[in-house]
Amino acid sequence: MAQSQFVDEVQLNARGGNGGAGCVSFRREAHVPKGGPDGGDGGQGGDVLLRADRNTASLLAFRDHPHRRAESGAHGSGNKKHGAKGKDLVVSVPEGTTVHGPDGEIIADLVRHGATYLAAQGGAGGRGNTRFLTNARRAPSFAEQGEYGEEKWLRLELRLMADAALVGFPNAGKSTLISAVSAARPKIADYPFTTLEPNLGVVRFQEHEFVLADIPGLIEGAAEGRGLGHQFLRHVERARVLVLLLDLDPVDGRSPEQQERILLAELGSYEPDLLERPRLRVGSKADAAPEAAAAFEGLTISAVTRQGLDRFLGALGNLVHEAREVVPEPDAYVIHRPATEGFTVVHDDDGRWRVTGRSAERVVAMADLTNVEAMEYVQDRLRKLGVERALTRAGVRDGDVVRIGPVEMQFMEGLG
Repeated sequence: MAQSQFVDEVQLNARGGNGGAGCVSFRREAHVPKGGPDGGDGGQGGDVLLRADRNTASLLAFRDHPHRRAESGAHGSGNKKHGAKGKDLVVSVPEGTTVHGPDGEIIADLVRHGATYLAAQGGAGGRGNTRFLTNARRAPSFAEQGEYGEEKWLRLELRLMADAALVGFPNAGKSTLISAVSAARPKIADYPFTTLEPNLGVVRFQEHEFVLADIPGLIEGAAEGRGLGHQFLRHVERARVLVLLLDLDPVDGRSPEQQERILLAELGSYEPDLLERPRLRVGSKADAAPEAAAAFEGLTISAVTRQGLDRFLGALGNLVHEAREVVPEPDAYVIHRPATEGFTVVHDDDGRWRVTGRSAERVVAMADLTNVEAMEYVQDRLRKLGVERALTRAGVRDGDVVRIGPVEMQFMEGLG
């Protein structure tokens, strides 16, 4: 059985490039016996960016390959040569993609073409030994390592961007209708659940032009997740206008009124605001049930014979136009969550202490901990950041083990 080419929910592992290491180097030239430090800085790691692209239709590319890596920065070298910055990785996603964080919260909504979200930041490049030259330190023998790039697991969810959505029971004729009024060519067959993925079609009729979505058929209990309910219902959320397509010749014998009642109940259970959307009540398959069509209150159509399609498209085009006037095109927005500054001190379950916070962790992560001079610099930086004072206030005593990132060290007042 062939796998669907439409995927609307995936996991993404994004990792920024690592920063390049700074260089330890000293100027060595003839007639310059005491050349100073000239080590260059490492390059910044590249970022991973998610960008909405109107030419990308699905999240299929992430289904079997969820990892995205940006390029790392180059290392610095002597003669004050800085390493090149790693290239950013721009990852295309469909318009209407929402980005969810580890706790399920929406952290970005990429609604329109070009909207961009910084998914994982590249690591900072390490500074070369030239940067550590001071009056007291004339020949610094250390440099910083590059910072590791940020890594995140994110969940991407696609909600189709359509002006109008066809909502109805399986086999109500949605796929036939969208193929009759647009260039979309969904798979069509005479059995329920033919459509297992949404389809989009661009409709052009007289002065109207709009995007129509064919949403796979709903069943009772869809809002509670029965069948593929939630996966289908999410694509209705962004539609400005809903078209209730009611089967005039249903296989199961449900009247149009019963179908409408169930459909509205499912929409309301999933998202109450959907019941406030403009909607059009349409009876389908009028050619197969002329008596039911005559008794139906509302528009009746036959996608096969094209009966009533012009009237239907005119009414739907007017509704879409009115809805656009009330609710203009949504702007693409991104919720930025800046990295928390500062640090905190916590007591781990094993009795050891931990300092958490990017400012303190970065100092340790980028240091060459095999170099005594570099360790002295780290201790001085932590002291200036207020880490020693915070540890003392928290109750840390001489000899206690303190963790900062992956590093453990013994606390000595006046040294940590």
